[in-house]
Amino acid sequence: MSDWTVTQGPPPGGRPRVLSPLREHLRDTFWFAPTTAMVGVFLVWVGAQEVDSALVSALQRDGEFEAVADLMRFAEDARAVVNAVSSAMMTFIGVVFSISLVAVQMASGQFTPRVVRLFVRSRITKATFAVFLATFVLTLLVLSSFESGADPRTVASVPLVQSVLTLVMVGLSLLLFVLYVNATLRLMQISHVITRIATESFRVAASMPVPDRDTDAPDLGTATAWVPHEGRSGVLRDVHVARLVRVARKHGVVLRMIPRIGDFVVAGTPVLAVHGGPAPPPRALRYTVSVGLERTYHQDLGFGLRQLSDIALRALSPSVNDPTTAVQAVDRIVQLLAALSRRPLDAALYRDRSGKVRLVQPVPGWTALVDLGFAETRGSAAGSPQVTRRMMAGLDDLLLLSPPDRREPLLRHRALLRQAVERRAASSAERAFALRPDRQGIG
Repeated sequence: MSDWTVTQGPPPGGRPRVLSPLREHLRDTFWFAPTTAMVGVFLVWVGAQEVDSALVSALQRDGEFEAVADLMRFAEDARAVVNAVSSAMMTFIGVVFSISLVAVQMASGQFTPRVVRLFVRSRITKATFAVFLATFVLTLLVLSSFESGADPRTVASVPLVQSVLTLVMVGLSLLLFVLYVNATLRLMQISHVITRIATESFRVAASMPVPDRDTDAPDLGTATAWVPHEGRSGVLRDVHVARLVRVARKHGVVLRMIPRIGDFVVAGTPVLAVHGGPAPPPRALRYTVSVGLERTYHQDLGFGLRQLSDIALRALSPSVNDPTTAVQAVDRIVQLLAALSRRPLDAALYRDRSGKVRLVQPVPGWTALVDLGFAETRGSAAGSPQVTRRMMAGLDDLLLLSPPDRREPLLRHRALLRQAVERRAASSAERAFALRPDRQGIG
């Protein structure tokens, strides 16, 4: 019998958690933050211009023309600074862009192309680009506000607040540049990349429905209708859980996802099975399933293990030959599997407010996760005692943590690892050394 993950009902009077994938999709884009920053700085500039106009008008009404003249002299001095900042910001943007390209190219070549997403999702990288572009746009807007040779009695505005705001943005840009260089250097270190992957994977596991072993899986019976995938073909990135639950509740049916997150979905193939009634109208199911060119962290429980396995395989390839990196990847694979060893898997059940199951979503089972974490790495590690010793120790630890009904795939991988080493090692002493469990590999 399959394990099931079941959501608990919301508290009385509480609102169900909205599981919209929009936030995750925006995190996977690079245009949103800079565009928002440039629009925001334009609105701030409009407000600063209004403040400058109000300040000059107040001084002129009070007859403080000498103060207006002082403000104009300060603005003329600040004009040279703003002009210099405007020219320098484009150079800074070019430097940041070049550093990012080098870091992405290095990470893609040495680790795996799938870790490029970490650079795209980096908050400090987006913030740096956003603030730099916003500062450049602000300097252009401020330069357009200067009036040369104006009479203090008739001048409409003096860009005092605008100039101060520009200097503040310059200081913020310099601070972010230092933080950006530090963050980029860390992202070029494999240990930090592996840690980030593990962190994202734990976040996905934590966002899954709360397990409840006391509730049995409902008998859905035979499907009464099928919903085909409409639109382009691609990798299933995520589903809008809250909307699907609302649609199923409104039409009195249970929806069951057929493909798993990360599967490639072809247009026209069934994506939802309907149980208990006719299929909801296509308009109600619009924008509930999202496909893309590649997998994302959102709702994808196996994507982290996929990346860690890819890093280990790349490290064990003859062109790289870096078993220490493979050991670091195995460390996190064991950590993730240990965290999932006692969680119900195979499917996630989502309930409506009344506690009735409305959506069944398949998730990777325990055997699939163990195979994903160890199968390919095990096949490439037979000639590296450092990695085989770490894998033996990791499998032994997982055997201690896992319940009895989940030990079979672990025992299978340990036996296959032993067979691979025995075929590869020339002597019994080498075989014994390579199969001795060691959490550090070889020190």
